[in-house]
Amino acid sequence: MSDDPVLLFDGVCNLCNGVVQLLVPLDPAGRIRYAPIQSAAGQTLLSRAGLPDDPDTVVLVEGDRAYTKSAAVLRVAELLGWPYRLLGVARLLPRRLRDACYDVVAANRYDWFGRREQCMVPDDDVRDRFLDDEV
Repeated sequence: MSDDPVLLFDGVCNLCNGVVQLLVPLDPAGRIRYAPIQSAAGQTLLSRAGLPDDPDTVVLVEGDRAYTKSAAVLRVAELLGWPYRLLGVARLLPRRLRDACYDVVAANRYDWFGRREQCMVPDDDVRDRFLDDEV
């Protein structure tokens, strides 16, 4: 695997899947890769990063660094470039506050947006952006 950033997301969460489907066209170069946390690739990356198996958080693994919760969201915005990197202004807020807001959404995401029975299957035209079961 290359050092491309990999976004680990809850593969059965409708909100998480919707965000991934939004991000894919915003990154036409395909710089960001994706893997459900529940997948073997997701579990391997979590383990390598020394993080617990926690589907309540999004994780961005980039090289030997791992970003979680609001830091992951802000780093993804940064990677997408202009105008999304403007979201970086949220770094002016204390991380505790940013993560508390993130935690409220994460705790209620299934109630508010629903859940799937299984992880999403990517379309053929973007399948190469999603990690297989091996990393």
